[in-house]
Amino acid sequence: MQIRFDGQTAIVTGAAQGLGRAIALRLAGLGAAVVGCDVNEAGLRETARLADEQSTPVATRVVDVTDRDAVQAMVGAALDARGRVDVLVNDAGGVLGQVGRPIEEVSEADWRAIVAVNLDGVFYCSQAVAPAMKAARYGRIVNISSGAGLGVSLTGIQAYASAKAGQIGLTRQLAHELGPWGITVNNIAPGFVRSNPTTEKQWQSYGEDGQRRLVENIALRRLGSPDDIASGVVFFASEFAGWVTGQTLAIDGGK
Repeated sequence: MQIRFDGQTAIVTGAAQGLGRAIALRLAGLGAAVVGCDVNEAGLRETARLADEQSTPVATRVVDVTDRDAVQAMVGAALDARGRVDVLVNDAGGVLGQVGRPIEEVSEADWRAIVAVNLDGVFYCSQAVAPAMKAARYGRIVNISSGAGLGVSLTGIQAYASAKAGQIGLTRQLAHELGPWGITVNNIAPGFVRSNPTTEKQWQSYGEDGQRRLVENIALRRLGSPDDIASGVVFFASEFAGWVTGQTLAIDGGK
């Protein structure tokens, strides 16, 4: 199976680190013209440097996906530069430094902040690319959810589990809405991956016993890597997944 994205344009959110960075670098390495966006400007510079090292440049743009106008401007700029957007990967998200607390201690602001970046951002970005994809009668939207969206969150953060589950529901809904234009919409639910400072802090918090139990509950007895998740994105974004839509693929080593 040989997959290439030559001549295609891909937008990857959350591209400053972790999964988003791995996805952006992989798509660029396979020939796509990639626009990586994030709120983390320093992280984007590092992603661009790594892309230059592999001789597959990634264009970067500082964008807050919870800002609908900024998202529209980013997509508009990509269309002006390339004339098309073929692939959208919605990876921006996370817990924003929050920790699990009893529900009665969660403020409205904390709840809304996590829902905004993990769910609203997916909606805004998908909404922004839909007209161009409809006009082309082609498109691939891949959302990065979490095992928390299929079960419960290891972090215990109610808003995170809810937003990721909502994202899976949005994936199914958009698959049916956009399917008549040849646009597929799929979701990847990663298991635990040590991919950024937040997940590293979470991993260290488990201690040796907790880390061992987590790995022993994985069928393949190992943690995943960002590249494991990027491989799933490559499949969903490719022609090999042309008749696959509305699906959620758990890439978690087997539970």
